[in-house]
Amino acid sequence: MEDQDILLKFRDPASRNLAFNQLVRKYQSKVYWHVRKMVVDHDDADDLTQEVFIKVWKHLENFRQDAALFTWIYRIATNECLNFLSSKRRKFFLPLNDVGAELTQKLEADEQLAGDEVELKLQKAILRLPDKQRLVFNLRYYDEMPYEQMAEVTGTSVGALKASYHHAVKKIEQYVNQATD
Repeated sequence: MEDQDILLKFRDPASRNLAFNQLVRKYQSKVYWHVRKMVVDHDDADDLTQEVFIKVWKHLENFRQDAALFTWIYRIATNECLNFLSSKRRKFFLPLNDVGAELTQKLEADEQLAGDEVELKLQKAILRLPDKQRLVFNLRYYDEMPYEQMAEVTGTSVGALKASYHHAVKKIEQYVNQATD
């Protein structure tokens, strides 16, 4: 189902619930994995995905279509992730690298995420990145999102995103090379 059809159905009170269910079915998996790559833990990702769709439900009526629906939903999901990680740091008075260490422990313990040795090294390297840099790397590397679309999701310039991605790749390469030495 096309986004325009979903939005038309959503505007009609008689088909609003059906439209929202179609939207959730269409985007739930993408949103979940986008969130999961940021927060690692399944339960946290599940909760945040639910929060994202609650916000989508509350604000979809006012969606102006300045951006694609998918981009708008990803922006909500991105903000939820960054807020969650930030609040986790504040709540437990954790410095940045302690949150990364905690996420690495969750990664190692999760059989669903544990891949081969190379994939695990890559995931550990990604978790060492600052949140926003990790976000940019995930959007570009895993989601293969164009920089222009990433700019809409993150509210950051294309140039800054390219620089951030470049720095992330260099840091990951450095970590992987150190881990294999």
